[in-house]
Amino acid sequence: MRVLRPLTTAAGLLAVWEAGVRLAELPPYILPGPVAVAGALLARADLLARHAGITLAEILLGMLLGSLVGTASAVLLAAFAPLRRWLLPVLVVSQALPVFALAPLLVLWFGYGMASKVAMAVLIIYFPVTAAFFDGLRRTEPAWLELARVMNARPHRVLWLIRIPAALPALASGLRVAASVAPIGAVVGEWVGSSAGLGYLMLHANARMQIDLMFAALFLLALTGLALWYAVDRALRRLVFWQKETLSAG
Repeated sequence: MRVLRPLTTAAGLLAVWEAGVRLAELPPYILPGPVAVAGALLARADLLARHAGITLAEILLGMLLGSLVGTASAVLLAAFAPLRRWLLPVLVVSQALPVFALAPLLVLWFGYGMASKVAMAVLIIYFPVTAAFFDGLRRTEPAWLELARVMNARPHRVLWLIRIPAALPALASGLRVAASVAPIGAVVGEWVGSSAGLGYLMLHANARMQIDLMFAALFLLALTGLALWYAVDRALRRLVFWQKETLSAG
């Protein structure tokens, strides 16, 4: 049932899309129907798979590095008050700047290869992971910390054995957000400057009025994002197994 509902919804939306295109008699260079997009997906499968593999590698590397740097930053912020006074303003200011505006600089610094796209994904992922994990570390149950003080626990032991495990649900929320925005960073980097990837292919197809191919690349990008989110969500459910669901499925 959980799989049938989204499949039925997707099939209904595709049927409405195809019917709307046919009834409005829209030319394919304006809006191709799902049948035309599926035809492009099958006809150019090799090309799409090659570019999708590059984009997927950029997303996974950005997700890994951004999560590691964000997690480490949150731990440092929670453990060292002097560092917190210096790093927190920098963290806030970094989000005041449009991250997309930094994409040309990243391409200039790291080149047109994979490094600039990974760096863009890291920048987008860094803040939600850091903010969520740091918030979880700050909200440790006071009674647990008081018990640790009574038992003369060392600060690093309190951090490792109490505060970090207690903050894992908050980290899980940050990682879920990171999984949903990671494809944005990679694709924006490809739009600014690249020679491969789904973002590059979309720009190339748009310039040649191959709108069906552009939609096929967009479909693969959406599918990649959904698969990444569900994979991260499944892994986090196993990691934070003690966190209970409070909302019913309906």
